[in-house]
Amino acid sequence: MVLNKRIIIQTACIAMLFFSNAAIYAQQPADYVNPFIGTSNYGAAFPGPIAPRGMASISPFNVAGSKNLPLEKDSRWLSNPYVNENTFLTGFSQVNLSGVGCPELGVILLMPTTGNVETDHLKYGSAYSEEVAKTAYYSSKIDKYNVKAEFTASKRVGVSRFTFPKGQSNILLNLGLGLTNEEGAMVQIVSSTEVEGMRSVGSFCYNSPEAAYPVYFAAKFSKPAAKFGVWKKHSKYNGVEAQWMTYNGKTRLMENNTKMVVGDSIGTYFTYHFDKEETVEVKIGVSYVSIENARENLEKETGNKSFDTVYKDTYNEWNQELSKILVEGGSKEEKTVFYTALYHTLIHPNTLNDSNGEYPEIKTGKIGKTAGTRYTVFSLWDTYRNLHQLMSLVYPKQQSDMVKSMLQMYDENGWLPKWELNSTETFTMVGDPASIVIADTYLKGIRDFDVQKAYQAMLKGADQIGNNPLRPGLQDYIQKGFVTTKDRGSVSTTQEYNASDYSISLLAKALGKKEDEERFKNRSLSYRKLYDKELKMLHPRTENGSFYEPFDPLSGANFEENIGFIEGNAWQYSFMMPHDIKGLIKLMGGEKNFTSQLQKLFDVKQFDMANEPDIAYPYLFNYIKGEEWRSQELVKKLVKEYFQNKPKGLPGNDDTGTMSAWLVYSMMGIYPIAPGNPIYTITTPMFDKITIQLDSRYYKNKSIVIEREINNGGKIKKIQLEGKDHNSFFITHDDFVNGTALKVIQN
Repeated sequence: MVLNKRIIIQTACIAMLFFSNAAIYAQQPADYVNPFIGTSNYGAAFPGPIAPRGMASISPFNVAGSKNLPLEKDSRWLSNPYVNENTFLTGFSQVNLSGVGCPELGVILLMPTTGNVETDHLKYGSAYSEEVAKTAYYSSKIDKYNVKAEFTASKRVGVSRFTFPKGQSNILLNLGLGLTNEEGAMVQIVSSTEVEGMRSVGSFCYNSPEAAYPVYFAAKFSKPAAKFGVWKKHSKYNGVEAQWMTYNGKTRLMENNTKMVVGDSIGTYFTYHFDKEETVEVKIGVSYVSIENARENLEKETGNKSFDTVYKDTYNEWNQELSKILVEGGSKEEKTVFYTALYHTLIHPNTLNDSNGEYPEIKTGKIGKTAGTRYTVFSLWDTYRNLHQLMSLVYPKQQSDMVKSMLQMYDENGWLPKWELNSTETFTMVGDPASIVIADTYLKGIRDFDVQKAYQAMLKGADQIGNNPLRPGLQDYIQKGFVTTKDRGSVSTTQEYNASDYSISLLAKALGKKEDEERFKNRSLSYRKLYDKELKMLHPRTENGSFYEPFDPLSGANFEENIGFIEGNAWQYSFMMPHDIKGLIKLMGGEKNFTSQLQKLFDVKQFDMANEPDIAYPYLFNYIKGEEWRSQELVKKLVKEYFQNKPKGLPGNDDTGTMSAWLVYSMMGIYPIAPGNPIYTITTPMFDKITIQLDSRYYKNKSIVIEREINNGGKIKKIQLEGKDHNSFFITHDDFVNGTALKVIQN
C-alpha cells in the first residue's frame, strides 16, 4: 500500500512537472511572428529586428545593385531596403521605414567581410543564405566570406554580432549607400573600438531638398581592431600621396585616420586578424538630435549588455505588447498571420525622442524636450482609417501620446501634421486626416490631452482659406461644395475634406458647439454635388460647375493618372463616404440599387484590397438588412486570398500598418466602419475566442472577450452581448468596451 502510494505521488509529480514545463515552453504570441511576411509583392516590410515603436531597426540591404544589374541610386523606384526575391547583399542598414511606398532612410550600412579591404559595394557584396527572422532577431550566412551575421535591437540601438572564420576580417560602415534621395555624411573614428558620425537623409517621395535632415550615430565594437581607416570616393586628387593614403580605383583609403571626414560616399573599416573563429559585437546608437545623444542612447539602453540579453529584453517587450490580444482556436498559420499583422501595427508611428527626452522640433530648427514619447512617421492618409482606432482600443496610452505629438507639431509648425516624417512635413497625399484621428480618439474616451487646443487646430485647417498647406482648393470647396478639376485629385480631395468635416462636427457636438456641429455636418455631405446619376458614381466638376469630359470611370487604378482621383478610380472611390451611407443609399435610389452597385464593384473586379479608399467596402453590406451575409463571405474570402504566411502575404504596401490593422480587425470580427464615429460593424470572428486586454487607465473593465459559436459555419444567426440578443450588426465603442463578452453564433 505504501509502495502504491509512493508510485502515485511520483506519477503526480512527474505529471505536474510535465504540465509546468509545457506551460513554460508554450508558444507565446511573439513566437508566431514571421517578419518575412510582406517582404515581397511590394509589401515594403523588412525582416530585421526592431523594438516596439523603435527608432533603430536593422534590415538586410539587397536593393543597391548586383553584379548582373549594377543599379545606382534612384535608377528605379525602391521604397524599401529588402526584397525577398533579391539575392545580392551589400550590408545591413540601421534605420528603416516599414511598409512605406516612397524611398527614405535605409542608411548607415554595416557589412562584414574577410580578406583585403574592398570598399566598392558591387565588389564586396555577396550572396547570402540560411536566413532566420523572428521577433527581435534576424540572422543569415554571408556566403562569400563564410560569416554568420546576427542582429537584434533595443529602442534606439541596433546590435550586431558577426562570427568570423580564422584569418583577416573586416567590418565596413558604409555611409554612401541608402534609399534616400539625399547625400552627404560625416564620420570620425574615435578609437580602435569606436566611431561616430552623421548621415543626411530626406526628400521623401522626391520632395524638395529643403526637407533634408540628419541621422546621427555612435558605434562601439566589442573587440579593438588591429587596423582601422576611412575611405572616401574621389573623382580626382592632385595632391602628393602621403604614406597613410592609398588609392583603390577612385577611392582614397586613409589608414589610422582619426580626423573628421566629410563627403557623399564615405565609410570606415575596422580590420581584425583572428587565429581562430571569433565573434565581434557592434552596437550602434542613433539619434535625430546629436552624436552625444546617440552615444547616450547606446549607453543607457545597452551599456554592457550582451547581444543575448538585448535580444531577450526586446523579445519580452514585444511579447508583452502582442499579448494584449490573446486568440484561441484557429490554425498555427492563422495565428502567424494574425500576430505578424499586430506586430506590423506596432512599428509606426515610432519613437522620435532620445532617452533624455530631446527631439528635433518640426520646422523651427530647435531642440524640444518631452516627458512622454514624441512619435513620428504619421502616414495619416492611410492610418486614419483603422490603425489609430486599433491603438485607441488596445494601446490607448500610445494613442494618447500620438495625439499629444500632433499637438506639439501644431505648437511648433502652426498646423496639424498631414504626412509627417522625422519632424519634416512631406505633404504627401491629400486631405486633412489629423482631425479625424483626434476626434475619433476623444470620442472613444481618451481625453488626457488639450482638446480645446486640438479643436482650434482643426478649425484652422478647416476654415483658413489663404496659405493653408493642409487643404488646397479650400475656397472652392467651401463656396461650391467641391474641389474643382484645377486642383489635384478633385473628387478624392472633396471626399477627404468631407470625412474630416464630419469628424469635426462630431467633436463639436461633444464639446457643445452647436453651430459648428451643424455647419460641418452640412459641409460633410457636399460630395452629393459630384454624384452623377447616370454613372451612379462621383464625377469631377470643372470651375464652371459642369461635369468634366471626357471622363473614364475606370481610369486611375494602379497609379494611372486621373484628373479627379488620387491612387484610384471612380469605382474605387464610389462608396468612400462611410459617414453618410444612408444618404448614399437614398442617392442611389434605394437599398436594392445600392446593393446591386456595391456587388457590381466586386464582380467587375474594381475592388482593390491594397487600396485605402475602398478598404471598408466589404463591410458595407451590413447596412442593408438581409444582405449582411455578403460581408461575412467577402471578408473571409479576402483574408484567405490576400493575407498569408509567406513573403507575398500582404496585398501590397503595408502602409505603415494600415493593411495589417485591417486584417487584425477582420480576424477579430469587428471593424471601425466610419472613421471619426466610434462604432464598429460586426462580422464572423476567425478564432474561437479573442480576449482583448483593456488599459485600466482608460477603461473600467479588465478585458473584453469575442467568441464564436460554429454550427455549420454558415451565416451569422445571432449576435449576443452580455448573453442578451444584440439585434444589430453595429455596436458602439462604449457598449463594446463596457461589456465583457460579445458572442457571434453561426447557423
